[in-house]
Amino acid sequence: MQTSAKVGILLVIVIFLIPAVAAEDSLEWYTKAQNAAVNGDYTDAVTYYNNAIALNPTYDAAMAGEADALNALGQYSAALTAANQALAIQSSPTALGARADALFNLGQYNDAIGAYVNYTAIVTNQADAYCNLAYSYAQVNNSNMALTTYAQCTNLNPSDPLIWNQIGLVDMSLGQYQAALTAFNKATGLTITNAEIWNNKGEALAALGQYQDAISCFNTALSLNPAYTQAQENRNASLGKGQTVIITGNPTPTMAPWYLGGVAPTSVTTTPAVATPATVTGSQAAQTTTISQTTMETPVATRTTYSPLSPALALAGLAAAAVTLAWKGKNR
Repeated sequence: MQTSAKVGILLVIVIFLIPAVAAEDSLEWYTKAQNAAVNGDYTDAVTYYNNAIALNPTYDAAMAGEADALNALGQYSAALTAANQALAIQSSPTALGARADALFNLGQYNDAIGAYVNYTAIVTNQADAYCNLAYSYAQVNNSNMALTTYAQCTNLNPSDPLIWNQIGLVDMSLGQYQAALTAFNKATGLTITNAEIWNNKGEALAALGQYQDAISCFNTALSLNPAYTQAQENRNASLGKGQTVIITGNPTPTMAPWYLGGVAPTSVTTTPAVATPATVTGSQAAQTTTISQTTMETPVATRTTYSPLSPALALAGLAAAAVTLAWKGKNR
C-alpha cells in the first residue's frame, strides 16, 4: 500500500476518534450541575441538569437536583414537575424534599403536609422541613399538630426568633396567652429589632391584663417602625383605660419582604389561620420558608459509549504512526 494511502487511512481514523473522545457524558454534566448548585449558580445548574437528562432520560438524581435548583430560583411549578418526574422513577430524600418545598411555596398546604410527613420520616434533622410542616398545619386549622411540629423544629433550631413568633401566634389563636407570651419572650430575647414581634408581645400582655408592659412593647414597636398603624392603635387602646386590646379576626401569617433575602412566592394563596376563641388584630408574622438542603445522592449514571483513549494519547500515537510510515516509504 502506498504511504499516502496509509496516511489517509490514519487521518480518517483520527476524524472518527476525536468526536468520541471529546464528548461529555451524563455523569459529567450532573457533576457540573452539583458544583454550580453548591456555589449558588442555580441557573447554570438547571442547564447542566437538563444536559444530563438529555443524555440519560431516566436520570432521577439529575431530575431531583434540578427540582431543588428550580425551588431556589422561585420557579415552584417547574420544580414540582421535576420532583414528580424523579419520584416516578425512584424515591429519594432530595426529590421528596424538593416536592414538599414546591407544594409549600405554591400554597398547597394539604398536599405539602403529606409531602413533608414523608420527607421527615426519612430525613429527621432538617429544622426548616418541620417548621414548614408546622406552618402548613396552622394554615389548615390544625393548631395542636402545628404546636407539636413547631416543638420538633425548635429542638433542631432554637435560635430563630421568627419561629418563636409563629408559635406565639398559634398560641394566641387558641387563647393560650401565657404560652404565647413565653414564645414572644423567647423571640425578643433573640432579636430586638423586629417591630411585629414587639407588637405581638404587647398584644399577649394586654390580653393578660398587663397593660403597662403592653404599652412598653407597643412603644418599642413604634420606635422601630413609626408608621406601624396597628401598634399605634393597640397603644391607644391600652393607655390609661385598663381595657384589653380589641382582638378581632384570625392571625394570618404572611410573607414578609424583609425575610429570606426578599424572595417570596408569587402565587401563594394564604389560607386563614386557625379558627380561635380570640386572635390578634392584624399582626403579621414572617413565613419561615427555607429550601431544604438535603445531601444529594451519589448517582449511578449510565455512561454513553466513548473511546477509552484520551485525546492526547490517541492523537500522539496516530501522528507517530504516520511519521513512521512516511519515513519507511521514503527509504525503500
